[in-house]
Amino acid sequence: MLHALLRQRRRDGPDREDPAALSRGRVRATHGRGAQAPVRAPARRPRAGSRLTSAVPDVLAPGLRVVFCGINPGRVSAAAGAHFANPRNDFWRLLHAAGFTSRLYEPHEQHEVLRERIGLTNAAFRTTPGSGDLRRRDFAGASERLERFARDLRPGWIGFVGKEAYRGAFGERAELGLPSTSTANAAVPWSERLRWFEELAGRSSGLPLRRGARALVVDPADRVLLVRFVLPQKELWATPGGGIDPHETPEQAIVRELAEECGLRDFELGPCIWTRERWVQWPRWAGQAERIFLVRTEAFEPAPERTPEELAAEYVVEQRWWTLDELEASRELFAPTRLPELARDVVENGPPPAQIDVGV
Repeated sequence: MLHALLRQRRRDGPDREDPAALSRGRVRATHGRGAQAPVRAPARRPRAGSRLTSAVPDVLAPGLRVVFCGINPGRVSAAAGAHFANPRNDFWRLLHAAGFTSRLYEPHEQHEVLRERIGLTNAAFRTTPGSGDLRRRDFAGASERLERFARDLRPGWIGFVGKEAYRGAFGERAELGLPSTSTANAAVPWSERLRWFEELAGRSSGLPLRRGARALVVDPADRVLLVRFVLPQKELWATPGGGIDPHETPEQAIVRELAEECGLRDFELGPCIWTRERWVQWPRWAGQAERIFLVRTEAFEPAPERTPEELAAEYVVEQRWWTLDELEASRELFAPTRLPELARDVVENGPPPAQIDVGV
């Protein structure tokens, strides 16, 4: 699977930055620096002795939130003089859908995204039909250049869009990944690409994670109760639950959420079986750190205590029971993504001996 790579810079203190952290494992981002006045970077000149210049200019300024680094200009981008200019490339749509930009920008508006504290660059200069046409020498000097602008411009994050952008520059794989936005990466669906862009948006927001509690609700027939969410960019099914209020314990939040979303008050609250960390940019939060509990109850017809309008304000539109076979046969999007197999394991084998981090 072709997926991009992102790296954070090390935060060593208010006056010390380590740009070499770009080429070593996972490090912390820095937050809270306001962007300075936007500046336009001209098409850049590569290493000494080369006649090659980039057909697409850098879009950089001091103090940006994220700089996205592509692999190299494709033919469409080179002709347009703009990053990710192929109309079939999902980059600009993903940027807006994940919350990085306040509106959908066109490639020719690339310098305007500096006002959103977003920057753009490429790891290699040479224009090619595809990234597979690049050679190792095309990335000569890339690591030094990226480290230099990390030191001088101090972006909070650098996101490498395409695995070869990072591997070409530094000769190794990074730990965190974004999906490639290229049409050549059709094997990765939109929902998966968006999930990774949303994670970077949440991580780079500087906001705290909200505490959350959810419940895997199981009836005597081993059916699982799920809630359908219709979000602005996608639809998914998840376990009922939500954020924990400041005065609540996770268990108290479960009692409240099950009544509000499903009308369920008579149940047996079991142990916390799963944990899950979800990064996404919300107005006040960078996502949610969840504890998911096992709940057993008699079969019942969901009748939420909250009004449809109140639930819709939180993107909740439906509740229904699923058999394990229905879950495994469904093509719907679930949260966590491995929910069908995770639910079967709990139903057939009981709660795990220790909490399991179920990922996204």
